[in-house]
Amino acid sequence: MRYFLAVARKESICGAAEALHLSQPTLSRQLMDLEAELGKKLFLRGNRRITLTEDGVLLRKRAEEILDLVEKTTGELAAEPAGLAGDIYIGAGETRGVHFLTRTARRLQERHPQVHFHISSGDTADVTEKLDHGLIDFGLLFDPIDTGRYNACSLPAADAWGLLLRRDHPLAEKPFLTAGDVAGLPLILSRRVKDGSTLKDWLGARFDALNIVATYSLLYNASLMVEDGLGAALCLDGILNTAGDGPLCFRPLHPAVHAGMSVVWKKHPVFSRAAEAFLELLRQTCETEG
Repeated sequence: MRYFLAVARKESICGAAEALHLSQPTLSRQLMDLEAELGKKLFLRGNRRITLTEDGVLLRKRAEEILDLVEKTTGELAAEPAGLAGDIYIGAGETRGVHFLTRTARRLQERHPQVHFHISSGDTADVTEKLDHGLIDFGLLFDPIDTGRYNACSLPAADAWGLLLRRDHPLAEKPFLTAGDVAGLPLILSRRVKDGSTLKDWLGARFDALNIVATYSLLYNASLMVEDGLGAALCLDGILNTAGDGPLCFRPLHPAVHAGMSVVWKKHPVFSRAAEAFLELLRQTCETEG
C-alpha cells in the first residue's frame, strides 16, 4: 500500500523509488505483483507520467484510509501503559457545539497531559464516512441521529438557522426573516440542507421552488460567495463573526428553527482507554452544563 501510494502521489516510478530508497526494478515488480494479486490494472503508464485508472483511484482512497487506521492503531498500542495516554480523533461540523468537545478535552488534558486530540472538519457525510471506516472515534452530528447505526450523547445546545446576507441587502434592515422572504432569493445551501429535510417543514411548499444557485460544505467559502453577490447563504448562527461594520450580517428565521446536536460513536466500539475517559468526562460535562 505504501509503495502504491508513493507512485500515485509522485506520478513516477523513478520519483517514488528515490523517495522510498528502492531500485526502480524492485518497485516496478511490487506494482506488477499488486495488479496481478487484485486482477486489476491500476496504472496507465505514459512517456512522462503515470496516472491512475478508475480502479486505481478507488484503491488510492482505500489505501489512504487503511494506512491512517494502521497509524492510529499503532499509536494506541504504543501508548504508555502506566498512565492514560494516546490520541483521540473527532470529526465535527461547523457549530458552536464544538465548545463541548474542546472544554472536555481541556479538562482531560489537565489530568492526563499525554492525551492528544485531533479534530477534523466536515459535513455529515464526511464525518459519518470517517466514523464508519474507523478513522475517528467520535463524530459531532446534527439531529436527527440514526440510532440504528450509532450510539449518541445528546448535547444541551442548539444552533439557530438564519440567512447570511450582504449588509447592504434590503432584507438586512429586518430583524428576522420569514419563509416568504427566503423563497424569492437566490440561495446558497449547505449539502445537508439541500439533500435533507432540515427546513422543509418551515418552508412548506416553498421548498421545492427555491432558487438554489450554489451549495457549500464549509461556511467560510459560502461567505465569500455571499460577499461577492452570488446569493444569500442559509446557515447556522455563531459560526462566523458578523458583529461590527463588516460586509456581512446574519438574520435569524421566524418562526425560529433550531438544530440540535449529538456526539455519536459506532455501535460496539473498541475504544482506547483515552477515548473511554473522554466519553465519560463528556457525559459529565453535558450533565453539568445542561
